Amino acid sequence: MPGPTMESELPVEPQSLKKLSFKSLKRALDLFSPLHSQLPPPDVESKKIRMSHKLHVEYGGIKSVPSHPSKNASQTQLEPSNSNALVLPGTESSKKGGTQSDLAITPVQPKNLGDGNLTGKSTAVIPVHGSSDRNLSTAALMERIPSRWPRPVWHAPWKNYRVISGHLGWVRSIAFDPSNQWFCTGSADRTIKIWDVGSGRLRLTLTGHIEQVRGLAVSTRHTYMFSAGDDKQVKCWDLEQNKVIRSYHGHLSGVYCLALHPTIDVLLTGGRDSVCRVWDIRSKMQIHALSGHDNTVCSVFTRPTDPQVVTGSHDSTIKFWDLRYGKTMATLTHHKKSVRALAQHPTEDSFASASADNIKKFSLPRGDFLHNMLSQQKTIINAMTVNEDGVLATGGDNGSLWFWDWKSGHSFQQSQTIVQPGSLDSEAGIYALSYDVTGSRLITCEADKTIKMWKEDENATPETHPVNFKPPKDIRRF
Repeated sequence: MPGPTMESELPVEPQSLKKLSFKSLKRALDLFSPLHSQLPPPDVESKKIRMSHKLHVEYGGIKSVPSHPSKNASQTQLEPSNSNALVLPGTESSKKGGTQSDLAITPVQPKNLGDGNLTGKSTAVIPVHGSSDRNLSTAALMERIPSRWPRPVWHAPWKNYRVISGHLGWVRSIAFDPSNQWFCTGSADRTIKIWDVGSGRLRLTLTGHIEQVRGLAVSTRHTYMFSAGDDKQVKCWDLEQNKVIRSYHGHLSGVYCLALHPTIDVLLTGGRDSVCRVWDIRSKMQIHALSGHDNTVCSVFTRPTDPQVVTGSHDSTIKFWDLRYGKTMATLTHHKKSVRALAQHPTEDSFASASADNIKKFSLPRGDFLHNMLSQQKTIINAMTVNEDGVLATGGDNGSLWFWDWKSGHSFQQSQTIVQPGSLDSEAGIYALSYDVTGSRLITCEADKTIKMWKEDENATPETHPVNFKPPKDIRRF
């Protein structure tokens, strides 16, 4: 008995992916091609009209200007001119809208569009009519309207004139004596050294911390110096006895920054426990624990009026604090990265904050954002300070020391510290910097274990060191 036929059980041959994709493409073309075929053909006449209008708008003011100036300048001044006369902008007669005979027609070398040679400044092409309005068709030759951005004040460049060695570790902090005779530095070698400002000689070495000293402050009202470090300790030193007379206990981790209130006996410390603590200097009591940051509080400054406390943190925010109630008044969230440094202007109601993304300026007391600095240092900025002349100095992790004009945000000097012999090239970081009381000396504390002193170059003039300033095209509001 014959078996069943196998024709019905033969497998169907699968279609290839290439065939399927071509099939799908053909269907799509069949579906949408009628729409494309209905588009009108390009109109040659309308294209010609558009091009002629564009040419008139761009070059209408200079089409009829002669390619060569007249040989006799005196004849040019006397003969009556057409509407295409080159007149210097801003003349009194043009402002008053005088007639053709009133206007002083100045012969000017016209721009030759054929070659790229420009003879002097371009002047505005203004038709000699009664109206003083700017002619929009001659925008290419108009004198550029000056930017509203303030021009930077000229500052002399700064130069390094002294290098002080003595510490055995990274120099992390600095503070000046109010009498401007000495300054103190704290280091990773766990010591505090006091130096003479004039000669740079070592006066005294204080020991007591068991970790690196990250914060220093000298009181203007008492003979006290305050220090804070990674050992969670905050100490008060009596400079008449040169010893610790008080310690302030409460921080749960390293203390990174320190500030003294200018008018009341209050000390502020910020640390890795994300809290800024307010201490009564005399009683050693903790008045407030200003908690609200989500990460290390690494910069703080105080002022006599509200907001009396301003803190910057690794959580990329800046907070204003009400000192009476210990509450947050405002939080600034303009930065994208850690705010490691704050600098208050000594005379103006404004301050600057530094982060790896940018340096920003804010007004006080409301904290309105003013502007970014006009260039980026492109490194982690550990410290910054500003003097009364409006010179802002910022020190970076890569050893870059930049000087800025406070008013305009223009960086007029970008210098690099030189690593001392015996140190690695990677030890070029600047950890702290401060002006002296007069603002004429700058001292930087560095990772190569040295302290460098800077001053302005006396021989520099605006002619030898001109301001190379280009105003920004737009003011960034963020």
